Amino acid sequence: MADEQMAEDWDRVVAPASAPVTPGVPARPLDAIDRDILRILQTDGRASIRSVAERVHVSRANAYARINRLIDDGVIRGFSARVNHERAGHGASAYITLKIVQNSWRTVREQLQALPGAAHIALVSGDFDVLLLVHTPDNRTLRELVLTKLQSIPEVLSTRTLLVFEETDLDPDHRDTTR
Repeated sequence: MADEQMAEDWDRVVAPASAPVTPGVPARPLDAIDRDILRILQTDGRASIRSVAERVHVSRANAYARINRLIDDGVIRGFSARVNHERAGHGASAYITLKIVQNSWRTVREQLQALPGAAHIALVSGDFDVLLLVHTPDNRTLRELVLTKLQSIPEVLSTRTLLVFEETDLDPDHRDTTR
């Protein structure tokens, strides 16, 4: 019964994970317990509230409230599984740099989000404007994505494709969670 209650509690916590962040409202500072909770959830997003509470030495209610606050403040953007893309049928990965028409970011972003295999999109500074990470089943599909889909977007002026030969997810224990 207690496990069922915890599962229900957890479902209520993770459901609002995409809560909108109010622009211009500064995030509350994180204390050591908040950072520990983030580290635990980055390592194991399926950790129960009870195990999180025990590991950071607070009550279950306190852990629950802190996780909800981290979600509401937009610190936690959601919960997901780390996927081995090759084993999931996406053997080709690439970073694609794009130069785009000035002031077309919002339009281009919407079109990039709709691309099959798009995993990460960033507006950046430097020699190009956008960095796009894609995962596709094979190089032929990747070629098709670049030549027919990306280059047909009118606001995309040029692309450069960087094939990923090997990738390594960094262990959350070695990341700085204060950023």
